[in-house]
Amino acid sequence: MTILEDAQAGMNPDIRPQDDLFRHVNGRWLDETEIPSDKSGWGSFVALAELSEQRVKDIIETLAGQEHEPGSNAQKIGDLYASFMAEDRIEALGAQPLHEHLDAITALGDLDALVEYVGGLERRGGNGFFDSYVDTDDRNSERYLVNLVQGGIGLPDESYYREDKFADIRAEYVVHLEKMFGLAGWADPARAAQQVMDVETRLAKGHWERAETRDPVKSYNLHSAEQLRALAPAFAWQRWGAALGATDATLAEVNVRQPSYVEHLAGALGEVALDDWKAWVAIRVVWSAAPYLSSDFVQANFDFYGRTLSGTPELRARWKRGVSFVEGSVGEAVGKEYVERHFPARSKKLMQELVANLLEAYRRSIEALDWMGEETKQRAYRKLETFYPKIGYPDTWRDYSKLDVSADDLLGNVRAVAAFETDRELNKIGRPVDREEWLMLPHQVNAYYNPGLNEICFPAGILQAPFFDADAEAAENYGGIGAVIGHEIGHGFDDQGSQFDEHGNLENWWTDDDRAAFRERADKLIAQYDGFEPAELPGQRVNGALTVGENIGDLGGITIALKAYLISLAGREIPVVGGLTGQQRVFYNFSNIWRSKRRKELVQQLLATDPHSPTEFRANIVRNLDEFVEAFDVRPGDGLWLDPEDRVRIW
Repeated sequence: MTILEDAQAGMNPDIRPQDDLFRHVNGRWLDETEIPSDKSGWGSFVALAELSEQRVKDIIETLAGQEHEPGSNAQKIGDLYASFMAEDRIEALGAQPLHEHLDAITALGDLDALVEYVGGLERRGGNGFFDSYVDTDDRNSERYLVNLVQGGIGLPDESYYREDKFADIRAEYVVHLEKMFGLAGWADPARAAQQVMDVETRLAKGHWERAETRDPVKSYNLHSAEQLRALAPAFAWQRWGAALGATDATLAEVNVRQPSYVEHLAGALGEVALDDWKAWVAIRVVWSAAPYLSSDFVQANFDFYGRTLSGTPELRARWKRGVSFVEGSVGEAVGKEYVERHFPARSKKLMQELVANLLEAYRRSIEALDWMGEETKQRAYRKLETFYPKIGYPDTWRDYSKLDVSADDLLGNVRAVAAFETDRELNKIGRPVDREEWLMLPHQVNAYYNPGLNEICFPAGILQAPFFDADAEAAENYGGIGAVIGHEIGHGFDDQGSQFDEHGNLENWWTDDDRAAFRERADKLIAQYDGFEPAELPGQRVNGALTVGENIGDLGGITIALKAYLISLAGREIPVVGGLTGQQRVFYNFSNIWRSKRRKELVQQLLATDPHSPTEFRANIVRNLDEFVEAFDVRPGDGLWLDPEDRVRIW
C-alpha cells in the first residue's frame, strides 16, 4: 500500500482541493479522529512519535531486565528507568526530598546569597532568572558563547500576564501556585502564591514581545564580564556563575539576547522584598522536582500545565513518562540502540539523493529569480554549496562515562543528569567547535536547520511514512520529506537565516535593493497570515510576524520539493498514478503530512508562543503557487484562489 492509499480513508471527497486542500485530504480524518486522552494533539508527527516511544520502551525494558557492566550505557539506561518506575518508594517519600532545599531557601540571609542559590538551581535543572544556552557565536562561528535569554516566569509568555483573554488562566495559575506550596509544606501558601504572581508579573513587563525576539541583529549584544556587571550591578554575577559551574573564562564574554530585560531585572532585584524572592525561588525548586515526586505533586503539576494550558484530559502513563525521562537523560545512548534496530542503511542513501536534488532545485530557482541581483545570487550559491546535511544519526555518539546514576534515587538522578549536561555545555567554551554534534536525538520525529553551522538535520525518527518510505513512489516522498528538506534549507534563506553567511556568521551579504525586495515579499506573507483565523478559535488570528520564518520555510519547502521531484525524473514522462498526476500527488502528500488536530487550549497557547502556523494554514500555503493553480485548475471564486498579484513567491 502506498502512502496516499493509506491516507485515502481519511480524505473527504465532498470538499474540493481547489477550495481547501487541507480538508480535502484530511477532512474525514478530522471528523472521525478523537485525540487520545493523554495528548493535547494528534496527527502525523505525534503518531510517529508514539511509534518511536513504543520502540524505545521495548529497548529500555529489555536492557533494564539484563545484567550489565557497571558504568556502561546499558546499565545507566536500565537504572534510570528503574528509578523512575520505583513508584512505591517515590510515594513513601512524599515531599521529603524537597525539605532540605526549601529550608536552605528560608535561611538565605541576603539577595546575593539568593542569586547564588539560583545559579545552583539552574545547574541542577531548575528555572531561574534567565534561560541560558551555549551555541556558536553568531558573528564568529569558530567559537562557542554563552547566551542569556529573558526568563523568570512560569506562564508560557509575557502576554499571559497582561492580555484580557488570559485573565482566567492567571486566576487558575494563582490557585495552582497555592496548591503546590501547600503540598510542599511552605508557610502560608496563599500569600506565597500571590508573591510569586507579583514577582513574575513584574519580570514579564521587562520581556520583549515574542516576535521581536526573532531578530538576530537586535538579539546579538556581546557583553564582557565588566559590561555585564554594569548592566545589572545589583546582580551577584560571580557568585551566580560559580554556582552554575561557570568559570571567569566561561563568562568572560556572553551574548545578552535581551539587554533591557537584564536592566529591568536589576531594578526588580533592588525593589522587590527578599521574602518575595524567596517564594519565587521556592516554587522553582518545587516545579523542578514535581514530575519526579509522589502522585499528588505529579497530578497537581499536570492539572495546570497539562489540563489548563494544553487541554489534555489525562496524565500520560507512567511508563511513557519514564521513557521520556531516560531519553532526556542519555538520549544518544538510547538512539544508538534505536538505529541499530530500526533504520536501514538504504534509507540514508535515498535521503542523500533527495537532499542533493533539493539543493539543486534551490540553485536553479535562485538562478531564475527576477528580483535578486547577480551579486547576491553568487553569495546564495556559496551558501547552498556549503550546506551540511546530517541524516539518520551521528557518526560519533555522546560520551556518558562521567555521568553517575543509581536505580534507587530518582531525584538524585534528575539532578545528576542536569549537572552533567550543564557541565558538558559550559565546557565547550574555549574549545574547537564540534561540527559533528547533533542537536536532536536520532529517534526524534523532527528536523532542523542550524544557521551557526549552516547545517540541516533529519533524524531517523522522521524518515518513515507518511514523510518517507524507501519503497514509496517518488512524488509521495517529495511531497513528504522532500517538502521538509526544502523547508529546512529554506530556513537558511528566511527572515532570520538569510542574515547568516555560508560560514554561519551574522553578516549582511545582500545588496540593499535585494534585501528590500526580499522584505517586501516577506511583509506580504506576514499580511496574508495576519488575516487567518484557526477553525478552533474564530475571531483570533495568526501572528504573521511571529510565524513569518516558518511560513517562508513552508512556502519554499513545497515550491522547491515540486521542482526537485521534476529533477528526479531526469526528463522521463510524469507518471499518472491512481488518476492523479505527479504534481497532484506531491501536493496531496504535502497536505497529508500536516494531518493533525489539537485541543482548543493548546491552539490558544501556540497562537501566542509558537513560530509555526496552525497546520491548516501550513498545508493551504499552496494557494500561493502557480503550480498548484495549474495542477488543480483553480479558478476565481474557488476557496484557494488568489489573484496572481496577491500570490507570494520568494524562492
